[in-house]
Amino acid sequence: METITNPTLKTQLKTLTRPILIEIALVMLLGAVDTVMLSHLDTGLPGGSDNVVAAVGLDNQLMSLVFLVYQFISQGAAIVCAQYIGAGLRKRLVKVVGISLLLNAVIGIAMSAVLYYQAEVLLDFMGLRPELMGDGATYLRITGALSFFQALSLMLSASLRSADKAKYPMRVTVVVNILNIIGNYALIFGHFGLPAMGVEGAAISTAASRAISMILLLIIHTRKHISKFPLEWFKPFPWDELKNVLKIGIPAAGEQLSYCTSQVAITYFINKLGNEALATRTYCANCIMFVNLFVCSIVQGGDILVGHLVGKTKETAAYIMGNFIFKRAMLITMIVSSSLAVMGYFILSFLTDNPNIIKTGTIIFFIDIVLSIGRVCNIFAGGTLRSTGDAVYPVVVGIIFQWLIAVGFSYVLGIPCGFGIIGMWVGFLLDENVRGIILMRRWHSMKWQGKGLAV
Repeated sequence: METITNPTLKTQLKTLTRPILIEIALVMLLGAVDTVMLSHLDTGLPGGSDNVVAAVGLDNQLMSLVFLVYQFISQGAAIVCAQYIGAGLRKRLVKVVGISLLLNAVIGIAMSAVLYYQAEVLLDFMGLRPELMGDGATYLRITGALSFFQALSLMLSASLRSADKAKYPMRVTVVVNILNIIGNYALIFGHFGLPAMGVEGAAISTAASRAISMILLLIIHTRKHISKFPLEWFKPFPWDELKNVLKIGIPAAGEQLSYCTSQVAITYFINKLGNEALATRTYCANCIMFVNLFVCSIVQGGDILVGHLVGKTKETAAYIMGNFIFKRAMLITMIVSSSLAVMGYFILSFLTDNPNIIKTGTIIFFIDIVLSIGRVCNIFAGGTLRSTGDAVYPVVVGIIFQWLIAVGFSYVLGIPCGFGIIGMWVGFLLDENVRGIILMRRWHSMKWQGKGLAV
């Protein structure tokens, strides 16, 4: 029996995890750079840069929801591809990648049109205040109109990672982040002979960087993974392959869309507390997402190996691998989340001079240590169950508890009970830990055996 003591598996995990970690960190940095740079923008208006950050933060919450829509095809395709690679099914792999790219292109163009033409309507629906609408609509319209590039990038990156080629998306993301930082510096503040465009400059730089990322990934994907998609392989249309992608992708999207829309609902509640609370949420969320990147990278790398093992029908080895991944992810996340709590005051002091935001944000970071325990369980169990083919269970649990506990408790604790955004974070804590317990029990029950797709 192949176990995690096998040095080949441990080497593969390290080889996959490290570039995925860097890639995810830099993708997160792409949005965070806008927040950091805009936090130092001198607007000359009441509320200053904190209001700008609040507006862009609400935009990014909405864009996160859009990116989850783009991910549901790429996530399903990545898992199917990993199992097909494990089973040695090259032709079926090419079919899956081809139809997935086509679907993401169609979805991306449709969503981009909606974001461009309905920017104000969407932000008004989310309760953005009139004084923030100008900056919010400008940023959303520009980044949203070109968001279809991200739809294709997510699929190309997922395809490369499933084939153990994670280093290429990482390298692209390094280049793109450098370009984005330079673009932000030039266009936000007006350097290198360019005008100071503020929020509009940040949006142009970010959108252009995502477009360049897609172009580079497409070139690499063609040269290093799949050079062509023979049309005769798609005649008749491979409905069975599409069915396999959707079998994983739709439940994965259902769970994550439920999570993201629940966060949008909670952000609506936070917005009702005022611009200060919304800015606090934006600063804290941007810091905490760098805690999450460790568990996300370890789990994504591990899920590829679990998918390979399931494709080879080595399910006991997949279970052992999964447990090894979970322990590593939990240990690293606890260290990083505790470090953030200790350093939180100094980090927030760099981002803002508002004492209320700094004090509240520091408390949130300490709450997030306990929250991170449940978050690791959810990210691990949800992703790894999907990689085995057991995709429906996590979405059912997610929808029930994200809305019942996360949204319900956040509203009650935050508004009627008067605990504000701190109370809402306690609601997040309860949701993540309850779901985490339930999903981990599912993983250890081994009920996911026999749900593989490479048949």
